[in-house]
Amino acid sequence: MIRGFDPIATPDAKVLILGTIPGRESLEKNQYYANGRNAFWFIAERLLHIDSALDYDARASVVADAGVAIWDVLATTERKGSLDSAILAGSETPNDFRGFFEQHCAIRSVFFNGAKAEKLFRRLVLPTLPQRGANLELKRLPSTSPANTRFTRDGKLQEWAAIVGALGVA
Repeated sequence: MIRGFDPIATPDAKVLILGTIPGRESLEKNQYYANGRNAFWFIAERLLHIDSALDYDARASVVADAGVAIWDVLATTERKGSLDSAILAGSETPNDFRGFFEQHCAIRSVFFNGAKAEKLFRRLVLPTLPQRGANLELKRLPSTSPANTRFTRDGKLQEWAAIVGALGVA
């Protein structure tokens, strides 16, 4: 059984980025998107003007201070390896989004890091948030995973620029 991480978020976050659940390397390092081939931090550094020399905790702090929350749809699941396609159907337990959104009232946009995160959110979470869910902008972005070869890193960066618009910054 895989157990995910607590969210990275400040109470005034405006945007929520959701993955599915951490991969093997992230679990080992206790860091979101720890696989060096994952484009997430490459994208975050460019969009939010983060110094790439900063350590993980400092980068996470800059992201949170910019109004971006990072979390995963799933709190627990069974999966062999790191691929979303290896998640055992029926083993998925979602995080407590009702409580999360009560504490993060300013979030208006939810961005999914890939199709699986969006699918799981829509199936497991959205039906439990009838009022709140109706007020959220939901947008799937291309997965930052190295397994997503449909987009280059720069192509992913171009698509992920939608986050900057949702934050209302240039």
